[in-house]
Amino acid sequence: MGLEMKSDGPSGRWMAVLRDAVVAGLLLAGLGMVANAVRPDGISVVAQNEYEILVPCPEPLGEVYPLEPNELLAAGTLVVDAREPAEHAAWHWPDAANVPFDFLDPVPADTVAEFIRTGARQIAVYGDGADPDSGRELARELAGRGARNVYFVPGGAPRLMSLSGGTP
Repeated sequence: MGLEMKSDGPSGRWMAVLRDAVVAGLLLAGLGMVANAVRPDGISVVAQNEYEILVPCPEPLGEVYPLEPNELLAAGTLVVDAREPAEHAAWHWPDAANVPFDFLDPVPADTVAEFIRTGARQIAVYGDGADPDSGRELARELAGRGARNVYFVPGGAPRLMSLSGGTP
């Protein structure tokens, strides 16, 4: 003869479980608020100062200029493809180096130094041709990190492919 809980069937049991979960959640939230309030370095419930919700990415500082595709053939031009390796493998400008541009991850310093050491008269970068163009953004990053005479090809790989007939 123990105590038995009277139940109104399966829906009554689910309602009791839901009620108990809500009560437990409210009690634990209240306990957390009280514990936070008594701490000298507690977290404020309402922000005292405005804050940014997006993490700022490093801003490339270099200034770059557009370069027409026919200027890629100039002597002393280092051509860089800013697209992903699979896109580069499918089609790329002859002898183009592949340095995939990532908007959140900067180009390694040794890659930038390697480009500078080549002694090229100019660095021409092309990308996916989207907006923003990965080629233009990579060119800005290279210029901002010390490379000189850095240009980008407006329209990127799609423009170059259309001018070359789609053959590497």
